[in-house]
Amino acid sequence: MIDADRNTGPAGLLELCGVCLTLDGVRLFEKLDVAVPAGDVVTIMGPSGCGKSSLLAFICGTLAPVFAATGEARLDGATLDGLPPEQRHVGILFQDDLLFPHMSVGENLSFGLPPGVTGRDERRARVNAALVEAGLEGMAERDPDTLSGGQRGRVAVMRTLLSQPRALLLDEPFSKLDVDLRDRFRSFVFAHARDNRMPTLLVTHDPSDAEAAAGPVIELI
Repeated sequence: MIDADRNTGPAGLLELCGVCLTLDGVRLFEKLDVAVPAGDVVTIMGPSGCGKSSLLAFICGTLAPVFAATGEARLDGATLDGLPPEQRHVGILFQDDLLFPHMSVGENLSFGLPPGVTGRDERRARVNAALVEAGLEGMAERDPDTLSGGQRGRVAVMRTLLSQPRALLLDEPFSKLDVDLRDRFRSFVFAHARDNRMPTLLVTHDPSDAEAAAGPVIELI
């Protein structure tokens, strides 16, 4: 599902190089130097307010102006500094699935397609393929409110993947799910990150998320 045409540089590598955030002159965490290879998941943990979600916003290009940032984020060897969010090719999943209630499931998925995918038939084909991959075949016309929490989560994942990101950020997307659903949805997300060879950065409070990610864990202090 991911476009193979990428920038020159180490393919599928997300790097944080000396990244530090401050708020009102107070440093939120020590400088970070992190390399996340293609298909790997690196977990970021730490207490509330230590800057975990703000770090993801820095990578996405949506960091609030009240923060000051030093260092840089690189993807495939190219700096993301100064690029608008839509040009960074970074996908993100939040605690809430953020599906548009006024759109059908298929329309939500179609919203994720990049502008270069034109033609009604091609767009419909990609949406239907995503539904099949997510185990939601035939649900394109469904109202998102009629889906279960797990189904909504899978739609959110596939919408992100349809945008052809080169890296994936996870901002506690499993935290509101019960234990059984959490395990299954977590496995679904991690499997797609591996299969699509996306470097993935996970922010969580839950040690079981870090254990399931099976990668390095960084504690922000």
